[in-house]
Amino acid sequence: MKKIKLLTAVLLTACVLAGCGDEPTQEPANGDALGGKPISTEESSQPQESQTPDSTEDSQQPEGGNVAATATIETRSVVDGKMQSYLTGEWKDESVVRRRSMAVMMPNDKKALPQYGISQASIIYEAPVEGRITRIMAFFEDYDNLDHLGPIRSSRDYYVYEAMGLDAIYCNWGLAIPYVEELLKSDLVDNVSQALAGIHNPSSEAFDRVERPGYSKEYTGYMFIDGYNKAVERHGYDKTYDSGFRGAFLFANDGHPAEYADKPDAVKVYPGGNSSNRGGYGSSRPMFEYNADDGLYYRYQYDAKQIDEMNNEQIAVSNVVFKICEGQVRDNNDYMFFKTYGTNEAYIFTAGKVIKGTWSRENVDEPTRYFDESGNEIVFNQGKTWVCNIWSDYKEFISWE
Repeated sequence: MKKIKLLTAVLLTACVLAGCGDEPTQEPANGDALGGKPISTEESSQPQESQTPDSTEDSQQPEGGNVAATATIETRSVVDGKMQSYLTGEWKDESVVRRRSMAVMMPNDKKALPQYGISQASIIYEAPVEGRITRIMAFFEDYDNLDHLGPIRSSRDYYVYEAMGLDAIYCNWGLAIPYVEELLKSDLVDNVSQALAGIHNPSSEAFDRVERPGYSKEYTGYMFIDGYNKAVERHGYDKTYDSGFRGAFLFANDGHPAEYADKPDAVKVYPGGNSSNRGGYGSSRPMFEYNADDGLYYRYQYDAKQIDEMNNEQIAVSNVVFKICEGQVRDNNDYMFFKTYGTNEAYIFTAGKVIKGTWSRENVDEPTRYFDESGNEIVFNQGKTWVCNIWSDYKEFISWE
């Protein structure tokens, strides 16, 4: 077991070399630590300590086929072999719900698209990297029917810290050595990493290349699920969540959708605004468009639908989050760092509404929590969630309509 509870933020010291993808590159020193009845705004409440993987199992199925005794999911019971997911709140096989997710690094620049399998992710975390493009870390919990995922790209430390907060197994092909080498080598992070310089516990059985005519080599590396499972077994990683894991968000329970009728409308959501800028989202021009018929936000970027190559479906999620973070450029190579602990502004988009509030995270071994302006924890609707890490220097560009 490699998971260790942390009581303070992890500090990394500088090294002199870095590598990403297949070739080494130079990266600067880390200048900071870490990286039925609708629910009204007033009904949001503080999280319950009983929301853990060890919740009492209940074999008695309530009327209506769910355990919606409260407006939010406070305990998780097993009903006919199913539980409510810690990542989406939805009913899934118990074995899937209890199993630790995989946090998979994927490129998101235009020349790498489309990604394969991304529509099956429960949570997608997006943040800027050098060159002011964005990179994606996708959390998969229900992957038994998948053959492979990708392309897979290299690690940055602030993604690793986010993965640690969800007790996920971190998956990458390449790394920025000064910030990630010692972290992935340590007992802090269970990881499945391609065998490259800077990786001390490689998992080469999990990775291979896929022929993609017209694509550069860096966008041909994929992770195969059979190999991933073999690597997890060989490393001896815990396969189920830590006993203290609370889940990613506070979810609305069955029959109690979070509608936020008193909040402003937000049916088109722009993490980088409508014009080009250098904040990381201005070049790809992403947009989420709300569909009231199914309650989902559909993702666009580069002036087109964002499609999963596996099924040709447009990516859609139930919730979108703008997580404002303090950041910095580490040197003239434009390598970046984001502070992923502490507290800052947040904007949560769900059910066609926007809720302004704050995010809070004290330790790297716990997930980020989101609170409204009155201090109540924000209730997310069940389903997938897309989190956009927004550099505070460019928060002026975020917009919605």
